[in-house]
Amino acid sequence: MELILLQKVTNLGGLGDKVRVKPGYGRNYLIPYGKAVPATAANLASFEAKRAEYEAKAKALLADAEARKAKYEGVAVTISANASPEGKLYGSVTSRDVAEALTAAGHATAKSEVILAGPIRALGEYDVTLHLHADADAVVKVTVKAEA
Repeated sequence: MELILLQKVTNLGGLGDKVRVKPGYGRNYLIPYGKAVPATAANLASFEAKRAEYEAKAKALLADAEARKAKYEGVAVTISANASPEGKLYGSVTSRDVAEALTAAGHATAKSEVILAGPIRALGEYDVTLHLHADADAVVKVTVKAEA
């Protein structure tokens, strides 16, 4: 399936690129989320006519992500969890917990922006990546401590 990208997509291409993807990825993700349109002659002409508008929108989104990235610099949050005396958690800390802690600290964060290699299952200090834009990632410190 050939598509024209309407915005930069990580590991795929940038604005205006003509890419070939598997039909399910295009039909179920790229097209419904407004990231791409089918590469037909009509869509190609329409894209070229609106290219400046798409580039301005992409630049604004990147500027917003860079501003948010600057706000996250040096941010640290603490999450209390039920833990054993050895330091293992009885549950786990997930991306939802991190997003809620950041939002409570005054930094509006969506769960989908938090990138964890896997759930956190032990007490300690962790560096967590926030994927704000295809070109902007921020790192925050998350400290997991035992509940009193």
